[in-house]
Amino acid sequence: MRIPRIYTDRLLESGQSIELEAQASHHLSKVLRMQSGAALILFNNQGGEYAATISTISKKTVSANIAEHSPEDRQSPLAVHLGIAMSKGDRMDWVIQKATELGVHHITPLYSERTERKLKPEREAKKLQQWQHIMISACEQSGRNRLPVLHPPCLIDEWVDNIDTDKKFVLHHRTVQKLNPQHSVTSAAILIGPEGGLSANEIQQAEHSGFTALSLGPRILRTETAPLAAISLLQFTWGDF
Repeated sequence: MRIPRIYTDRLLESGQSIELEAQASHHLSKVLRMQSGAALILFNNQGGEYAATISTISKKTVSANIAEHSPEDRQSPLAVHLGIAMSKGDRMDWVIQKATELGVHHITPLYSERTERKLKPEREAKKLQQWQHIMISACEQSGRNRLPVLHPPCLIDEWVDNIDTDKKFVLHHRTVQKLNPQHSVTSAAILIGPEGGLSANEIQQAEHSGFTALSLGPRILRTETAPLAAISLLQFTWGDF
């Protein structure tokens, strides 16, 4: 059995013992049915990971003894910032999960002209919490030891005017322009529209803000497919694929 990887907000230090959070404890005790003495890997978004063993386990709490630290980060050398218009149903959840697995450094949900409505503050806060949990699970599964930075939702025009990366791309099916690889690119931004795509005004505004139009081929990709294809392309060109 693969050693479970667990994210925690706790301070991690070799030789110490900690009690894990309720959600992690429930997962280990109820879902995985782990026993005392079982091996774990713990990480807390501070870089690297720690070997650990379960010291005590009950229905509600799990404590672990922390052993040696490994500096392995598994961060991509290419810092990708994904700006994606919020979509319906569970598409956004799926994109955030897979983008985390693919190594993005930043994710910003965007309100576009074709986004149905802006979330109320309490609903937005719940969504951000939900997406944070999805990123944690994706990091636990994929081996990442640092979570992507999840930014609060904002309007597309605010995002394109303020993003600062080596390269900036706006994806849309009206262009045939392909990726032109260059050297020394360490950061890139990708702008993806919602169902129905970005409006002509949004594309024009992005281009005026320094974004380059980018096509992913002759087929029109769904809003949940396009970002993953684009991230993979950039990771292959400048990252660690």
